[in-house]
Amino acid sequence: MTDHIAIGPKDVLLAVDIQNDFCAGGALSVPRGHEIVTVLNRLSRSFAHVVLTQDWHPEGHLSFASSHPGRKPYDTITVSYGPQVLWPDHCVQDTPGAAFHAELAIPHAELVLRKGYHRAIDSYSAFRENDRKTKTGLAGYLRERGFERVFLAGLAFDFCVRYSAEDAHGDGFAVVVIEDACRAIDVGGSLEATRESLAARNIRRVSAEAID
Repeated sequence: MTDHIAIGPKDVLLAVDIQNDFCAGGALSVPRGHEIVTVLNRLSRSFAHVVLTQDWHPEGHLSFASSHPGRKPYDTITVSYGPQVLWPDHCVQDTPGAAFHAELAIPHAELVLRKGYHRAIDSYSAFRENDRKTKTGLAGYLRERGFERVFLAGLAFDFCVRYSAEDAHGDGFAVVVIEDACRAIDVGGSLEATRESLAARNIRRVSAEAID
């Protein structure tokens, strides 16, 4: 954790996948995921600039266990771009599960970035899909807007937040993860692996209380 951080005009908050399917009662519920909604609403008031991401899968997506006969959720298979965790069907386009949590209140968000809509490629990161080649355009958008530092919060800490943070760092942005405004799903030790990966990149992890 770190000392107090002042937020300025070149900072942006990236609120990752605050969707019904990742919250209590959802198809891919992240433990205690709903708890961060109130934290994020409060946190967002410190930022003039906010980007929301939204998982947006077509039916029959490659990442769904149901698309692979004989497989079950949380199995790992090998696809063209490497290992792929299989998930319950979730965040299917234009379904209630894909909608933002009803209590999410960030009306000044300037962009909603949808990801995971390519049927044959999963997408954890808001910057680059899992084939590591297909870019979302978010880095270019942030550069054109003049942003230099990206703060991340959301679901899940050890997947979409982690890979978004790593890619933002790789694209040259200063990166801060607001850890208590995230929740983890922790598949096969992914929570500890995330903390180790962020530390190895010197990506700062702070509490919401540190943000002004």
